[in-house]
Amino acid sequence: MNKCMNKYIGVLLLSGLMSCQNSEHKGHERQDSSQKVADKEQVVEFKGAEIQGIYDGYLKLKNSLVETKYEDAKNASKKLATKLAAYDGCENTALIADKITNAANIEEQRKQFTFLSSDVIAMFKHADIKKGTIYVQHCPMANKGDGGDWLSSNKNIQNPYYGSEMMECGSVVEEIKN
Repeated sequence: MNKCMNKYIGVLLLSGLMSCQNSEHKGHERQDSSQKVADKEQVVEFKGAEIQGIYDGYLKLKNSLVETKYEDAKNASKKLATKLAAYDGCENTALIADKITNAANIEEQRKQFTFLSSDVIAMFKHADIKKGTIYVQHCPMANKGDGGDWLSSNKNIQNPYYGSEMMECGSVVEEIKN
């Protein structure tokens, strides 16, 4: 009877432990799904319409590179170059956007995107943001280990330098807000 009781107690303990692990796992699933909701694209609004257009154009370009869509990146950079050329002080940055438009392949677009991002990050650090947060993100492996930065409207990493090859490679290094 003692052996039977020990087996019974063992089964109860094991069942109890399993149910605790399952509840803990379910809690993590709930946390993960709420985190995905929190990582959706946030709205960033600027006080000036011109700067808003540049930011929105930059995001279209970045997202095209994330999705590894050469033609979409080409079209987005062409529109962005026009907006940058019309904005006082961004003429040189417009030339970089033109290089992305005229790049022979996605790899060259991504290389030029590093220089473009460097310029626009500096610009948006001094912009008048009405609403939202801009996240400066960094991939240490981009550009053969030299690294590369980009802007995003959410914390979720979607790497424009590698796309689906290494979508989540990178981290948030800075937040720009009003």
